[in-house]
Amino acid sequence: MIYHITTKLEWEQAQEIGKYEAASLQKEGFIHMSHEHQIEGVLSRYFQGKTDLVKLNVDETKIIAEIKNELSPSLQETFPHIYGAINLDAVVDVENL
Repeated sequence: MIYHITTKLEWEQAQEIGKYEAASLQKEGFIHMSHEHQIEGVLSRYFQGKTDLVKLNVDETKIIAEIKNELSPSLQETFPHIYGAINLDAVVDVENL
């Protein structure tokens, strides 16, 4: 399982269009994902003070796009990146944060 943090509104929009595409897909070419032990750090670095967040629990075996585990040089930690949209059937659970 890999994870992605987003807003409730972005998740609702994804359900309407049939796939999830984070802004980073257009800007960087991939969607940032996390392993479970990385979620707290991601929340504190990028989402502090934000509300209406959800955590997408994604079964990586169901992802159609390519997944690469890549090093974040600033953190010296490897994170999963999805090089394409997340197909909705790969999202097995959505948790309110």
